[in-house]
Amino acid sequence: MPDDAPPRTSRSKTPTRARTMPAAQAERFIRALAAANPSPETELRFHDPFTLLVAVVLSAQTTDAAVNKATPALFAAAPTPAAMAALGEAGIGPHIRSIGLWQGKARNVAALARLLVERHGGAVPDDREALEALPGVGRKTANVVLNVAFGESTMAVDTHIFRLGNRTGLAPGKTPREVEDGLVRKIPKDLLRDAHHWLILHGRYVCKARAPECWRCPALAHCNFSAKVLAPPG
Repeated sequence: MPDDAPPRTSRSKTPTRARTMPAAQAERFIRALAAANPSPETELRFHDPFTLLVAVVLSAQTTDAAVNKATPALFAAAPTPAAMAALGEAGIGPHIRSIGLWQGKARNVAALARLLVERHGGAVPDDREALEALPGVGRKTANVVLNVAFGESTMAVDTHIFRLGNRTGLAPGKTPREVEDGLVRKIPKDLLRDAHHWLILHGRYVCKARAPECWRCPALAHCNFSAKVLAPPG
């Protein structure tokens, strides 16, 4: 699935869409998440822009935890684009067999490593167009790399942020790009870079797909979700 396609959800093709928040309410929602987690970070483990790029490519349709189990040995064997290109698809594959879609990911990682060497002198470009020209890299992956590695205020819409944008009314949309554009318009510029992490982590651990834990939500008062779960089951 390309990373600009609507993420799959457990109940429907798109999540329930709540009443759209005005910008002032959206800012209050984000600031509530910020107060609860002042220093958010990606949960992917990496050493530099190259290992981050590889980790993000490997994380498509799988968990960060699964990627983090596979990458230490891979990065030890091939810590640079040149070393990864030399390792090749056949050498990368055994390190990532535990990850979903590992065959295609091994091909992409080998190919992107070769292109980094051939086109960019072994460096990860800090340019969206150049990043998206690499195998296995679409808009979402480019946004993560630009945000985490290069400090840009980008919004990478994964399945969690897509769900939150619709469920809470923060930025409803039928596609990740619609949700992304809505978030970028509403979130104050000084909060936008970290908002990427706040929303992902909130969707992963609190506003979960099957059973949102609204009773734990620091932004509960600002959410437009109509079926809030205000107490744990039982």
